[in-house]
Amino acid sequence: MPKKNTTNNKPLATNKKAYSDYNILEKYEAGVKLTGAEVKSVKGGKINLKASYVVIGSDLTPYIIGAHIAKYEQAGETQLEYDPTRSRILLLNKKQIKSLYGKLKEKRLSLVPLSVYSKSGIIKFEIALATGKKKFEKRDSIKKRDIERDVGRKLRR
Repeated sequence: MPKKNTTNNKPLATNKKAYSDYNILEKYEAGVKLTGAEVKSVKGGKINLKASYVVIGSDLTPYIIGAHIAKYEQAGETQLEYDPTRSRILLLNKKQIKSLYGKLKEKRLSLVPLSVYSKSGIIKFEIALATGKKKFEKRDSIKKRDIERDVGRKLRR
């Protein structure tokens, strides 16, 4: 009997705003510490990464802040005082954390979440080390994308 492929990296949510507001330098995969009801809610696609970001505390613990995970309706009374935007601990290797902490202190970089996906049943975040775009850089990237789209259309004809 053939073995089933359990690794499906289908994104549960993406942060489209991050790609327009930041230049992505490096990408990392991180686990996250969630409650059971939060896991069910995320797997149901009830997560919003729009205004979220990642910080590394002085104790070298990375947190994702501002990620909105909706309350899981079937949880009932176990989530009476649930805060959907609470800070959640990200799980990375110690070596990666130290490297990111040094880069964040040294240069003007930010850590932003790009997407959330399920890998073998485990919720993972794709985070990126990024630099913020200025307004003129955003306009340039939009202009470049439009030109590439027009060239592609003309080549197809």
